[in-house]
Amino acid sequence: MAISVFDLFSIGIGPSSSHTVGPMRAARMFVDDLAAAGTLTATARVSAHLYGSLGATGHGHGSDKAVLLGLEGETPEDVDTDNVDERVAAIREQRSLRLRGEHPVRFTTSDLVLHRRAKGDPLPGGRPAHPNTMRFAAFDVAGSELASRTYCSIGGGFVLDASSAEPTAVRDETPLEFPFRTAADLLSHCDVTDLPMHEIMRRNERVWRTDAEIDVGLDGIWRVMRDCVARGCLRGGVLPGGLKVPRRAKTWHDKLVAEGVSDDPLAAMDWVNLFALAVNEENASGGRIVTAPTNGAAGIIPAVLHYYVRFVPGADQAGVRRFLLTAAAIGVILKETGSISGAEVGCQGEVGSACAMAAGALAEVRGGSPAHVENAAEIGLEHHLGLTCDPVGGLVQIPCIERNAIAATKAINAARMALRGNGAHLVSLDKAIKTMRDTGADMKTKYKETSRGGLALNVIEC
Repeated sequence: MAISVFDLFSIGIGPSSSHTVGPMRAARMFVDDLAAAGTLTATARVSAHLYGSLGATGHGHGSDKAVLLGLEGETPEDVDTDNVDERVAAIREQRSLRLRGEHPVRFTTSDLVLHRRAKGDPLPGGRPAHPNTMRFAAFDVAGSELASRTYCSIGGGFVLDASSAEPTAVRDETPLEFPFRTAADLLSHCDVTDLPMHEIMRRNERVWRTDAEIDVGLDGIWRVMRDCVARGCLRGGVLPGGLKVPRRAKTWHDKLVAEGVSDDPLAAMDWVNLFALAVNEENASGGRIVTAPTNGAAGIIPAVLHYYVRFVPGADQAGVRRFLLTAAAIGVILKETGSISGAEVGCQGEVGSACAMAAGALAEVRGGSPAHVENAAEIGLEHHLGLTCDPVGGLVQIPCIERNAIAATKAINAARMALRGNGAHLVSLDKAIKTMRDTGADMKTKYKETSRGGLALNVIEC
């Protein structure tokens, strides 16, 4: 499967790629299928059932809102984040929605069900239910079912159509100049061609876009990341959802600006913490963010990239592009051979993956060899192995926001450790990814984004 840098870094809406972005895309796919089949105008009612992790924590992640907006034809990239609550309230009050924004149908709260305990029925072909499963159905005026589809949100906003015995995703089988699934494959390409990882990724990206188009796209991703940090540093108050978690980024930003230049050798880390908090507070508020590679871990790569631009001598726009391309190359490996879904493997797959991507990318723009980059990514992932996903109250706030800040500083340290060596190390990135996948398979469901274990169980919601 060919994965683009713009698949891994997509512009979307908070607070969750699996629980918000994925469901919105799935709902949009369903109504688009109805339109393509010519059954949209015959539809009088639709239903949506969310299972597993989606059902357990979907309300806290805004999955219900995402589904409604997706049915109305919205996409995570373009939806107006400022009027989401107003639109959802209108749908519920009027008990109707407009499929694809054009065809009105009846809607009641019983048509959208989040099953808090059910895993969902086995998928077609006898396959076990995915932890993020959705089933949509359309009915005519007599109540007869016109169509139904089953989708799985598999992390990072990627959606799998699981309605058939042979599941299909929106797969791109475009032949690449340098195809790779593993770190060993990628390192082999670098060794044979004497090209850095970012150039391997760029050569592959050229099957879809020109260099100028790639650069415009990368600059756009960086611009959204910068804008997200800037908004997060300006907004005070408390986060939505009932926990009354105060937003800290604005206070921290104002204090750091007032302090001015500091002789504290670790002052840069205060800024890195701030950058991550700003992004993840925006994400928790349902704001516009870059999925990098997921929403729950969206603050790590922007924070480390801000560190590069602000504190690394010689940083420039070309370096920003190299950073994003290198991070994406590592992300391809994680997506293809591991997982970036908290519902599948716990937070090691989200924060751990983002830390690995950021660490490897920073090592590259600091002059590291491909071996240094792979080593940095491995260090970043290895020290998140076993990390559970246990959001308090089903909200992407505690421990998620601070966890991003800690992982961003870990990524910087991982890059520095790798660059002090010669690239040789005993544990490869591929072995660390396999371990992450195996650990996730052994992990109890209550530690995989269901809010039934860990801090979610032991912290009183108030």
